[in-house]
Amino acid sequence: MTATWTPPAGPGFSYSDTVAGYVVEHTGDRIALRTLDGGPVTLHLTPATCAQQLRNLGAPYRDVTGELDRQLVPGMLLFSYGPVYTGEQGRHFQADRITVVGDPQCPHPQETPGWWTDQLRVLAGFYRRSQFGDGAPDFDAYRTEIRSSGEKAAYGVQETDTISRLVYGMATAYLLTGEEEYLDVAEAGSRYLHENLRFHDEAADVVHWYHGIDKQPLGERKLFASEFGDEHRSLPAYEQIYALVGLAQTYRITGDPVIRQDLEDTVRLFEEYFADPRLGGYYSHIDPVTLGPHDDSLGPNRSRKNWNSVGDHAPAYLINLYLATGEERHLRMLEHTFDMIVEHMPDRSPDPSPFVNERFHADWSPDRSWGWQQDHAVVGHNLKIAWNLMRMQSLRPKREYRALAEQLGATMPGIGRDAQRGGWYDLMERRAVDGRHAFAQHDRKTWWQQEQAVLAYLLLAAHTGEGEYLRHAREASAFYNAFFLDHDAGAVHFTVLAQGIPYAVGNEQLKGSHAMSMYHKAELCFLAETYTRLLIRGEPLDLWFRPRADADFADRTLRVAPDLLPAGRVVLDRVLIDGEPWTDFDPEGMTVQLPPTERRLTVRVRLRPVASTPRPDEGGPGP
Repeated sequence: MTATWTPPAGPGFSYSDTVAGYVVEHTGDRIALRTLDGGPVTLHLTPATCAQQLRNLGAPYRDVTGELDRQLVPGMLLFSYGPVYTGEQGRHFQADRITVVGDPQCPHPQETPGWWTDQLRVLAGFYRRSQFGDGAPDFDAYRTEIRSSGEKAAYGVQETDTISRLVYGMATAYLLTGEEEYLDVAEAGSRYLHENLRFHDEAADVVHWYHGIDKQPLGERKLFASEFGDEHRSLPAYEQIYALVGLAQTYRITGDPVIRQDLEDTVRLFEEYFADPRLGGYYSHIDPVTLGPHDDSLGPNRSRKNWNSVGDHAPAYLINLYLATGEERHLRMLEHTFDMIVEHMPDRSPDPSPFVNERFHADWSPDRSWGWQQDHAVVGHNLKIAWNLMRMQSLRPKREYRALAEQLGATMPGIGRDAQRGGWYDLMERRAVDGRHAFAQHDRKTWWQQEQAVLAYLLLAAHTGEGEYLRHAREASAFYNAFFLDHDAGAVHFTVLAQGIPYAVGNEQLKGSHAMSMYHKAELCFLAETYTRLLIRGEPLDLWFRPRADADFADRTLRVAPDLLPAGRVVLDRVLIDGEPWTDFDPEGMTVQLPPTERRLTVRVRLRPVASTPRPDEGGPGP
């Protein structure tokens, strides 16, 4: 291309930045864009400008520098990074590197069938190699810490929660692909958790889970209570909750009766020792000896409730446990947690924040002085509430659920999203000053909060048919796929700077840590594939199950619904058992009556959308 543009002369300064936007017009060396909130930006191209197509993990780099005239038609979404010159005439964006999200024939490639399944397959390969190499999955050699290139730490703590999160990821990879090497890892990890990290309190007749096992050169030491500063020497609800995330997903597939018992015994722990029978909800911490939530030993966590102790049950394990069992008592627990969310978490003060309250005293009065949180809002928690309320709306429709979900869905983009660059922020001040919510610490973006945005807006779009929600989902998905995928390692970055550049500092450069295992990435792949195919594009989806001969499914009934989906929108269309057609199934209930057998079965099911289901309005190419 021929450069006709030169940087503006005169006073000012320059810096490098990212801009995301939809093409309005491409003429010569200039691209007129509309940013995600509709503002105008002009990109200036130079002979050194290079462009690539958005690509998935495992896909080759595709250079489209010479195809920009064909690619950049009006409505196409792109990300550009390069110098920004400021002066009396405003900001001038020079394009150094451009990522074009799609092409005129396929503007949203992350919605093509199999995109998320292929991504999950690569991720599963990365974590399997990192932990076990080419050998059998020996969880005695598991390590929580995985460095950026995939090398695991020689020693350190095997955290219960990160093992369970890896188990979730591998079980989910089997659900989408039917490749048994992933299920082998999930089942091996489930056994390891049961045999090494489970504590059966015979006096209380409940199960709770060790924090982990400290593996050192001279031996190992089991860690009974939490070792983290905020929860030191307590049993935090969130650690017990996430100990179940992989077990619940594996149980859905296999019906393993040992896993089922561990799940039920831990649920009983929540109901008998974490629950507040008088005012509702669940305490955030209990003493590891007395199992009491009001002990002085808990310090600042004494008599406290929080978002995690109430709201995280549903996405981590309880929805999957209900999907697998259909048990009314699990439905009642789900309903109770969502009732507590809509009753207590919205800010109803005289000068309310658009963000929810996340920490509470025993009487549900907000606690705005706790630890690191203070009066800060985690953007991803607000999005997570919107997403899970819409899931629950499919099961127990309530006006309050939908109202709060849509309220958060409508307000979050204006305060938690980066309208210039794309992507979603992390920690914000709950209170605005002069109309603006400041960053509580930094303007970086973490991988799991992007997941919450994608899933929340996909499900809001599916329920409401609103094109704006679908646009938010697509933009969040595009940012995640453009900037969080580590194509060198075959994994996902923990954090990126606001501009999308990986933040490789401290623990945030790791691919495995206390905060990151395989759960959120696999959950995103599984549910984005599910929602997009069944609810957005109207395409079928195949899933695999591997029930044991002794599967603990009531009446030998395998429940195969992938998630809580809007009623009447999806049916079970076809079932193969060990490769042969099977007709004993309920299309609307999405259940399969398993044959009596003394061997393990492979069940492949096809789900399809109901033909008359309306699809979400496309909402146009952009603002």
